[in-house]
Order: sequence, then C-alpha cells, then structure tokens
Amino acid sequence: MYGFRIVDKLQKLNQDIQPNQLKYHSKRVLVSKEFTFDAAHHLHNYEGKCKNLHGHTYRVIFGLSGFVDERGLMIDFGDIKEIWKNEIEIFLDHRYLNETLPLMNTTAENMVVWIYEKMAEALLKEERQQDYHGARVEFVKLYETPTSFAEARREWMELD
Repeated sequence: MYGFRIVDKLQKLNQDIQPNQLKYHSKRVLVSKEFTFDAAHHLHNYEGKCKNLHGHTYRVIFGLSGFVDERGLMIDFGDIKEIWKNEIEIFLDHRYLNETLPLMNTTAENMVVWIYEKMAEALLKEERQQDYHGARVEFVKLYETPTSFAEARREWMELD
C-alpha cells in the first residue's frame, strides 16, 4: 500500500530553512511526559487491605506548559526526565514510601500533591528559568492502579 521512501532532499538549516523560521508561534503550549515507579507503602487509620504493607507499580503523568523558544521548543523531554530522575524518583522508586516521603499518610491524594510541588519547585530553580520560558506545572496524575488515580491541577494548587 504505502511503500518505504527515502526523502529526496534532507532539509538543511540556513539553506532550506532559516533560524527565524523555526519558531512558528508565540502561544502557550502543554507537553506531557509519563513515568512509572514501583514502591511499597501502607495506610494508617484505614480499615481495609491497604492497611497492610503492599506495593504498586505507579504511573505518573506530568502536564507542563510554557512558551516556545526560538527553536520552537518549550522544554526538552530529556530535561523533564532529568528532573524526574534526579529530584523526584529518587524518593519513590523501589522505596518504602512511608519512610522516604515527608510525614503523611501515603495515599495517592497526598502523594500527587507532593509530586506536583517537587516538579513546580524544580522548574522554578534559577538556572532553569532562562531555559524554560514561563514553564509551569498544569497537572500531575498519579495512577495507583491502571484504573485508579489522583490528580493535582495548577488552579487547585494556587487556590489554597
């Protein structure tokens, strides 16, 4: 049906496209990146299976918005991954959450706000401000199971 085709001519910067043409717009855009981690926890003051030590494969989805730079890039997906790996995941992956998170009941509802705050804090660091044009966290979703998640949204976090 559709055959494999090698492009006739690879587009070259400064020849076929100029640097001032790379940025198509000046609108705010949202990019998302997803991660997973495995962790154990248990809940306090709770009558049910989750009062016992157990584990989950959690899934986290970040929605970050901002303005594109002269290349048409808001934030590199690799930079989001670096923040996740170095500033958030280290407290979560293959950890006993009751021990590594601040004192809290390790519910998805509590954890999603902590994760939101850690990402928001990371984006505000001085060295990142010039690189990420108006970048901010719009939402974080934390899936505890494939069908159950908690969500934190910027408009809710800024209200309180």
